[in-house]
Amino acid sequence: MEMKFAVTVDDLTVAYKYKPVLWDIDLNIPEGVLMAIVGPNGAGKSTLIKAILDIVRPVAGNISIYGKPYRDQRSLVAYVPQKGSVDWDFPTHAQDVVSMGTYGRLGWIRRPGSREKKAALEALEKVGMLEFRHRQISQLSGGQQQRIFLARALVQQAKVYFMDEPFQGVDATTEKAIIQILKDLRQNGKTVIVVHHDLQTVPAYFDWVTLLNVRKVATGPVDEIFTDENLARTYGNQFKPAVLS
Repeated sequence: MEMKFAVTVDDLTVAYKYKPVLWDIDLNIPEGVLMAIVGPNGAGKSTLIKAILDIVRPVAGNISIYGKPYRDQRSLVAYVPQKGSVDWDFPTHAQDVVSMGTYGRLGWIRRPGSREKKAALEALEKVGMLEFRHRQISQLSGGQQQRIFLARALVQQAKVYFMDEPFQGVDATTEKAIIQILKDLRQNGKTVIVVHHDLQTVPAYFDWVTLLNVRKVATGPVDEIFTDENLARTYGNQFKPAVLS
């Protein structure tokens, strides 16, 4: 059976002030995988996601979602940004934030109706935040805020989910809840791409991995790619094999 690719990246190069952040990246991400993007600080992990989502403009290269440019496939994609990039003081309630995930399908003219409200409440329940639906987002803990943004992504009913360090600053209970939701998405045929920094949890959480350090080091199934040799190539002297024991 021929493998179907959700995301294809060809010859991607991104530079900031003439300094390459990503260099000549080729990447084919199969449909239905739960993939970690792993690499040291400054490796270009978040930049890769932002380039795919047309947030960052590349110097060179082509990117497609199911064979078409992102601008034509926007409705198929959901994105959970890094928690630190969000203005948490914006005066809005948790349910309103989740409902924003329906705007892409409604357009900006139509307002969310009963169907969208029901979807938002179901997503809040799925992430364990239904009782906080009327709480101002600034009054939520870091883990609760992350769950709200995950719920917003869920109501988009996307085919491809991008998440930039969703476990950053959350407690163990929240991390366990989030990874179960991500595994459920994969089980339902969705493609989930996660910027991740904890090497110890990669084998337990993910079935696909991309190792990145400005250049792509390796990509493929975790049990084939996530080896000491490849990690040493990715992290250099920073890598200590004992970290995986």
